[in-house]
Amino acid sequence: MSVKAGQIVEGTVTAIKNFGVFVKVEGEGEGLVHVSKIASGYVKDPGEYLNVGQKVKVKVLSVGENGKMDLSIKDAGEVIKKKDASQPKEKEDKQTDFEQKMSKFLKESQQKSSDLKKRSDRYG
Repeated sequence: MSVKAGQIVEGTVTAIKNFGVFVKVEGEGEGLVHVSKIASGYVKDPGEYLNVGQKVKVKVLSVGENGKMDLSIKDAGEVIKKKDASQPKEKEDKQTDFEQKMSKFLKESQQKSSDLKKRSDRYG
């Protein structure tokens, strides 16, 4: 089977780089999905959207004489969303950390205020 420009095929992500991802198309070799062809919005870090080993549908944009393929995930109709499973946890950790710091601050402030009041009562 020889892929041609315009075909939609399935492949496996083999590497993630800051400029895009490499996808292996079974029996055809490997091609590049440029960062601008991963999702419909701006993609700063492809690793936030895809994992090595992940199966994706890609549209073959072109095939070079050397067999290298220029691929697109978003043109294949595949909807890739940013992975955000870790974000709520990170946000939760930051919130918990903030609450702990605030609680400690309030306790220390109350203690210092109480100490000052005792001193002022003692000395007039």
